[in-house]
Amino acid sequence: MGFQSYILGEVTSQLPELRNQTNAADMQWYMKDIAPFLGIKTPIRRDVLKKIFKEAPEPTSAQLGKTARALWKLTEREYQYAACDILATFNKYLDEDFLADHGEYLITHRPWWDTVDSLGSAIVSPLTVRYNSLKLMNSWNKSDDIWLVRAAIQHQRGRNTNTDIPLLLKYCHDHADDHTFWVAKAIGWALRDLAYFDRPTVTKFLKDHPNLDRVAVREALKHA
Repeated sequence: MGFQSYILGEVTSQLPELRNQTNAADMQWYMKDIAPFLGIKTPIRRDVLKKIFKEAPEPTSAQLGKTARALWKLTEREYQYAACDILATFNKYLDEDFLADHGEYLITHRPWWDTVDSLGSAIVSPLTVRYNSLKLMNSWNKSDDIWLVRAAIQHQRGRNTNTDIPLLLKYCHDHADDHTFWVAKAIGWALRDLAYFDRPTVTKFLKDHPNLDRVAVREALKHA
């Protein structure tokens, strides 16, 4: 049995057995009705998936992309979370074209902060370290899609002193007048990460951008 068939078969048979209607209603409310939920809490979901993954055949990058896309089309939100877990677990098999071939699709379809940020951790951050993705990140940064913009601004989070500071500041500058909540939040988080090891640069950026959304400013200064 191939990777995609195995994963889809196991995930779609085992997750529904863990359905919890009370949790589902609470989760759907918390996530602003972005999708229906099975009501499976994260630790339980990941424990089940971990066991499934242990028996999975070795995948190719293309198979991972097709599997994630197939899960993305299923109704309940846990299937999209499962796709993110799969991509994080089998990250080493993802090739240099994955972000362009599949990552962009996943970010822009059924988007909300939960999946966009999970994809950031699972694929965007690690793959932009592993491969030269500057052209793609520049494209996302210039996009009209706020979720691609958010992913581009945040793609260096966690790199600490390996951060390309001029690039980070450029992306933040490009959207400094954007008061869209999810973009402003991304700018604030990116600046907060930078402030951990270069607060003077963040202070100067805030001074030079007095019209920066207050959400971004608040996040940037959270641990001042």
